[in-house]
Amino acid sequence: MNSLFVLLGIESWKPIVTALLLPPVPFLLFILIGARLILPRRGLGWTIVVLSVAGLWLTSSIGLGRAVEQAVLHVPAAMSPDRIKELKAEAKGKSDYAIVILGGGAEAFAPEYGVSNLGAYSMERLRYGLWLARETGIPAGFSGGMGHAAGQGAPEAEVASRIASQDFNRPLKWTEDRSRDTRENALHTIPLMKKAGITHIVLVTHGYHMPRAKRAFDEAAQGSGIVIEAAPMGLAARIEAPALDWLPTGYGYFRSRSAMREMVGRLLGA
Repeated sequence: MNSLFVLLGIESWKPIVTALLLPPVPFLLFILIGARLILPRRGLGWTIVVLSVAGLWLTSSIGLGRAVEQAVLHVPAAMSPDRIKELKAEAKGKSDYAIVILGGGAEAFAPEYGVSNLGAYSMERLRYGLWLARETGIPAGFSGGMGHAAGQGAPEAEVASRIASQDFNRPLKWTEDRSRDTRENALHTIPLMKKAGITHIVLVTHGYHMPRAKRAFDEAAQGSGIVIEAAPMGLAARIEAPALDWLPTGYGYFRSRSAMREMVGRLLGA
């Protein structure tokens, strides 16, 4: 599907298509269809309305998001402290290891800072990637340009580089600023790493995004001799009453939608 978008030259349509396929749009559409059918076909109309409302309820719950992550996405576990120590020992005195942080969105202009800024998810990834770089001694890079739906502004990697240097005092060694989605993150980053003599990449992104991201990097790295190792983050469990798992909440909507977005991304080959 992604190849079809590229062939037709409509890659910029991907965010729109994704938004139309994900909740709440399909359920809102079905509610309208059901309401229209209530007069001529009362039973069918009400059935569609009730099922659509149930769908909106479920897709706004943490429970569904967690179920999709476990049953469909197979989110990997966080990198253990022992593995981090092993990485430090493996990479000591070598220059062929790299940490690659994937972008997750930027703000073209943050008025409180007076400059462009990373979005919340990108900032979380950057922080963990830089922490991992400190703990292992492995240099870090950042991959992210301007997404298909982005307007004007600096490439995400450029913003990340500034923040890493100024706010964390840990400059990035590499930046890849041409990619517009996960697939392009991989296609542009692997040649950059190969040119730098890298043979082992520690990939940093959110857990729900890691299966698709690692697949893209594994495919791009075929034949290059580069090994991709996952370092997912954002895996902390929320401590709340179990009943809240199946009640609609803002966080539940985000988590379910993020999981389903990854499913759509797989189908589209993004």
